[in-house]
Parts: sequence; C-alpha cells; structure tokens
Amino acid sequence: MKSLLAIAMAVVAAATSARADDSPTAPADDLVPRYFLAMVHAPEVHAELELSEAQIADLENVFQSVDSTWFQSRLLPADQQNKIIDQTELPVRKWFADNTSAKQQQRLKQLECYSQGVRMLLTDEMATQLDIDRGQQTKLIALAKTCRDLEQRLQKAAAAKQPTDELTEKLQKAVAAEREGYKQVLKPQQIQKLGQVLGEPFDTGQLKRTYPMAPEFVAVEHWINSPPLQIRELKGKVVLVHFYAFQCYNCHANFAHYQRWHRELRDKGVVVVGIQTPETSRERDPRAVQAAAVERHLEFPILVDLGSQNWRAWGNTMWPTVYVVDKQGYIRHWWQGELNWQGATGDKTIEDLVEQLLQEG
Repeated sequence: MKSLLAIAMAVVAAATSARADDSPTAPADDLVPRYFLAMVHAPEVHAELELSEAQIADLENVFQSVDSTWFQSRLLPADQQNKIIDQTELPVRKWFADNTSAKQQQRLKQLECYSQGVRMLLTDEMATQLDIDRGQQTKLIALAKTCRDLEQRLQKAAAAKQPTDELTEKLQKAVAAEREGYKQVLKPQQIQKLGQVLGEPFDTGQLKRTYPMAPEFVAVEHWINSPPLQIRELKGKVVLVHFYAFQCYNCHANFAHYQRWHRELRDKGVVVVGIQTPETSRERDPRAVQAAAVERHLEFPILVDLGSQNWRAWGNTMWPTVYVVDKQGYIRHWWQGELNWQGATGDKTIEDLVEQLLQEG
C-alpha cells in the first residue's frame, strides 16, 4: 500500500541550527519546517478548505499585516527566522480559529502535516496523538539531525566553491533514510493511526503561490518616467520589480532585458518598475539618476530610493535583483544577480513565468 508519508514528504527547505540543549525534545522544534504561512497563501489550499470569496478577502487583510515581516525574516539565521515565523503565524492561526468551521480547521491541520512530511512526527501534537514514546522520538530526531547536518555542510561547501558531489549523494541517502525510517520506528498500530489522523492525501508539491504579498512601495520624493505608483493599484498586472544602482556594472548587464520587457510586454499587461537604490554618493543625486536613465534609455517607471526605504521594505540584499509579482499582488519568484551570468538563463525563467501568470485569473 502506498505510504501516506511518501505522498506528504517534502525535502526540508532550509537547514536549521542546533541548540545547545541536546535533549530529545529541545531540538525537535527547530527541525520541524515552518510551511504554514506558505501553505495558507496558496489558492489550492483555499479551494481544499472550501473558503468562500469573503473569507479569502478577509484572510488577505491579515496577510497584509504580517507578510512584510515574514518576507524579511528570510534573511535571518534559521533559529532566529523560526522565532519570527512562529510569532508571525499567530494572527493567521487566530483568523482560522475565529472564522472557519471545526471541519475546515481539522483539514487545515491535516494539510499542515502533509506539508511537514515525516517531520510532522516531531511535533508535540503528533507525539500525543500517536503516543510516540521518548525512545521513538530520539530515533526520529536522529534521522532528522543527520539530514540537517548534511544540509549545513553542503551549504558551506557550495559557498566556499568546494566539491559537493559526495555531500549531495550522502544527503540524498539521508533524506531517503528519514523518509522510510519512520516505518522501523513506529509500531504498526501507530502507523495505522497516522493514516486516520492525516485523512485524504494532499500533495503540497502542487502549490504554486507560496510567497508573501509584495511589499507596498514606500513613498519617495522622486519618480522618473511615471507618477508615483503603488503595488495595490497595479492589481490585474504582472509586475517586474528590479533593484539597481546606475553605476553597478552587473546591473548594466540586465538593462537590455528590462528595456525589452517594458517594450514587448507592457501591452500584454506587464509593468516593469525599477527601484534605484544608491550604493555610491553619485547615485544619491536624483539628477544623476535621471541623467543615467536617459543615457541608458530606461523608459520604464523608476522609483528613486535615495533613503533605501524600499530596499529595506523588500528585504533586498544585492544589486541587481528582480522580483516577479503576480496579478493579485503576490511575489512568485525572484532572481539575484545578472540574468545571464555564466550561461544562466534567468531572463527565460522569468519570461516563461510571466506567460503563465498572464493566464491566471
């Protein structure tokens, strides 16, 4: 019989940091992936829960209050990020508790378990429901920590441009061992109860919209080629937001793509918005920003972010970076660096996604 966990299992997205306390329960919380916010942003989940249009609109009001914090938390180390996410989730979880039925809430919990994969077994709630004892939990944590430690080693090796083939192979084997290991750890009656707890299988890998709403543009004194724009006013359009500095060489390599997108896609419903955030003193002069835009033939709207307020609002970290925002105002993808660096095809990736987003309702 096909395992429900095999359907549910998703490779853990980010390595998590170990705590000094190495008791069986202390590190388990850090090993459980935080996918709740990503999951409840997805229309497929709204449909599965049978949320009404009014409920979805009300839920999006909550997203507007928490998404900026959630998005910026991606810059933090995993242990700090988890703490921020746990706090950011609270208003969203409260909304579901206050505005949905018991049946919807039960299904939401099941979907969250599916999103966590085998790591769901590390939660206190699942341990209670399945009567997982301390010895079993210790074994499950050991499997998870092996994966986590290999992920950290792989990330460090990649950052140092060291060979990664051996570590990648070890990680793949560790993930497979964790995915199947619960069968040796849990008793048959616990596995049977797990199937009852999870309910109907749901493939969280199908979810397409799992990022926050795009941050609103922070008001500034200077815009070029356009009156001031707001993300909320651009709903119904696909928006390509890119951060640049006009003296940044890597940014220059992307300019032709931005120009082409503005020229060829605007009639299809695509808006290109540049955000010029300064790195040098000259880039802090709005007249110099204007002159550079004319010289480079940048005809799309440009927000002159002299105080870097928009850089901070988006949690941006490098020039250039391109964000793809869908017609409902949600971030769907971002690309850091040159679009064609060393043979990369970031322009094609973004253009293919834009075509998909234009077809969405």
